[in-house]
Amino acid sequence: MAVVLDSAAVVAFLDQDDALHGAADAAIRKLIAANRFFASAVTFAEVLTGAHLQHHDEAVVRGFFDDLIAKILPVETTTAERAAQLRADHKALRMPDALILAAADGHPDVDLIVTGDAGFRTVRGLSCRVSLLR
Repeated sequence: MAVVLDSAAVVAFLDQDDALHGAADAAIRKLIAANRFFASAVTFAEVLTGAHLQHHDEAVVRGFFDDLIAKILPVETTTAERAAQLRADHKALRMPDALILAAADGHPDVDLIVTGDAGFRTVRGLSCRVSLLR
């Protein structure tokens, strides 16, 4: 089984001052033994942007993705089409989040997405479960 970590989950894990750090740390440590971790290219870009803005050490961010993420899920045409439909169906869903969900939804190995974004739980019709960090 594969688990997709969204941007909020990765940031929470990396930032000890984040309100969801404890939950992200516990979830990742629990899931890592039996699962592969994936992330969307959008998540990689969002977290790396934070490093460029000095929110996180870039070496730590790159180390996290190199060491823990087995695969970066690309944004291809089918992913973009699914994201557009998710965004149209859920008007409050931001496009980056729709792209992350679409990447997870479109991968046959993904069973779970871990997020800190409560809005993900309102999206119906996904092929994977959503686990909200609390």
